[in-house]
Amino acid sequence: MNNGASRKLVRDPQDLARLLVSREQAGDAEGMAALYEPDAVLDVGGGQLACGREAIRSFYATLVAAGRKFDLGDQRPAIVNGDLALTSTHLPNGTVTAEIARRQGDGTWLWVIDQPSIVPCR
Repeated sequence: MNNGASRKLVRDPQDLARLLVSREQAGDAEGMAALYEPDAVLDVGGGQLACGREAIRSFYATLVAAGRKFDLGDQRPAIVNGDLALTSTHLPNGTVTAEIARRQGDGTWLWVIDQPSIVPCR
């Protein structure tokens, strides 16, 4: 597992998905959660939301423990408007994701809303 000191800061919202996948593949649930704002919201499926970084970390820890592996897929170019960015990925199984990132005071980017499945796989 990676420690916080070795984690890359996100200077481009386009890097968030790539880092999420690489941290997941390394078994770093803490690092995955670090890509979200403290009060972020993640849709975890079944009408349930993980609210806050700790709930998001717990959700990802369960996925990591189950051995699930993410694929990067085809990232769409981020749409940036001021301090907000829409990121999206078309995954190999047909699922489409949508996330909203916000530029932080130090210029880094973190997700604030994550909807991993706006178009379910067929």
